[in-house]
Amino acid sequence: MRDTLVIGAGVVGLAVARALAMRGDSVVVAERAGHIGDGVSSRNSEVLHAGLYYKPGSLKASACVQGRAMVVDYCEQRHVPYRLCGKLIVATDEAQVAGLDGLYAKAQANGVRVQRLSGAQAQAMEPALSCVAALYSPDTGIVDSHALMLALLADVEAHGGVVAFGSQVVAGQARGATPGQPAGPHTIRIACTEAGTTQTSDWQFDVVVNCASLHAPQVAACIDGFDPAALPMPYFAKGNYCDLSTPVPFKHLVYPAPQDAWLGIHLTLDLAGRARFGPDQHWLDTHDADALDYTTTPDVARSFEASVRRYWPDLPHNSLQASYCGIRPRIYGPGQAAPDFRIDGPAQHGVPGWVNAFGIESPGLTSAMALAQHVATLV
Repeated sequence: MRDTLVIGAGVVGLAVARALAMRGDSVVVAERAGHIGDGVSSRNSEVLHAGLYYKPGSLKASACVQGRAMVVDYCEQRHVPYRLCGKLIVATDEAQVAGLDGLYAKAQANGVRVQRLSGAQAQAMEPALSCVAALYSPDTGIVDSHALMLALLADVEAHGGVVAFGSQVVAGQARGATPGQPAGPHTIRIACTEAGTTQTSDWQFDVVVNCASLHAPQVAACIDGFDPAALPMPYFAKGNYCDLSTPVPFKHLVYPAPQDAWLGIHLTLDLAGRARFGPDQHWLDTHDADALDYTTTPDVARSFEASVRRYWPDLPHNSLQASYCGIRPRIYGPGQAAPDFRIDGPAQHGVPGWVNAFGIESPGLTSAMALAQHVATLV
C-alpha cells in the first residue's frame, strides 16, 4: 500500500483522492482551508460543459467530453442533483456568426452533439431571446457542485482516506529528482493550524499529487527538486457574478459568442431555476495567490446590464444584484492564447511518484473525474 498525499480538497483534488484511494492507496488530502471546495470549486457557474470550446486533440477537449459523461453517470449513481438543461450560444449580430461556425467545427471534431439554429429557431425555444443565429448544445447542464464534492469525499473516506483541514504544505524534498538519488519517499513539511495554534512537522509519502489550484505553482516552487525555471508563472483573473431579483423567462443556459479565452457574460440557471449572470473578466495585478481579494467589483451590476441586453433586450432595469466573484488559476497572461491543462508527471519533471496540476480552470469541474483517471495512470 502506497502512502499518498493529495494537496488541495477542491473538486479535482477530491476526485484524484477518490481514484487513488479506490486503487488501494492510503490517501491523505492536505487542505489549507477549513472545509472542502473553499476556492475555485465553490466560486463558479456550476456548469457541466459539453466540450464545444476546446482545441481538438487537447487534454481539455478529451477530459471535458469524457468527464461530463463520468460526472453524469456518477450523479445518477450517487443521487447528486444535476440537470441537462441544454445551452444556446448566440450571435447577436452578423459579425459574430463566424465565431459560431468555429465552435461548430470544434464540436464536430470533439464528437460533441450540437445543432445550428437560425435566429427564429432559437427564439422559438426562448421567446425572450434576441439573436441572429445560435448553436444548441443539448448535453450541457448544471450540477450541485457542493453535493458532488461531498459525494467524492464520502468515497475517499469509505476507502480509508482522510482530509486534514487547516494543513498547508510549506516545504519539502522531492526524492529521485537528481540523477543517482534514490526514488521516494518524498518528505513534505506541513503546517497544521488548529484552535489558533500552528505546528509544523515533516511527513513522508510515496506519491504526491499537487492539486492546489490557485496555489499550485506556489506549492511546487517551495519543493526542493523542481527546476524553478520550468514552473509556470501564475496569473489570476477575477470574474464577478450577479443574481437576478425577478423571475427569469429562460429554461436554457444562454452564452454569447466567445471572445478570446473568455465566454462573455452568460446566463446560467441553478437547480431551482434561479438565474445568475457572469462572469466578467478582470486580470489581477499580482502573481501571489495569498494576496487575492474576493471583493466584487464596484458597480458591476450596472456594467452587466448592457452586455445582457444584447441577447435579452427586456431585462428589467435595476434587476441585477452583485453576488460573488471567482478567481481563475491561469498559467498565461493578458493577450496570450489559453493553453491546455498542464498535468506535469514524471515524464515532464523527472520526479517519480509526483504530479503537478497547473492551470486547471474551466472546464475543471466538468473534467474532474477524467483528470483524476489521467493522474492515476501517471503515478
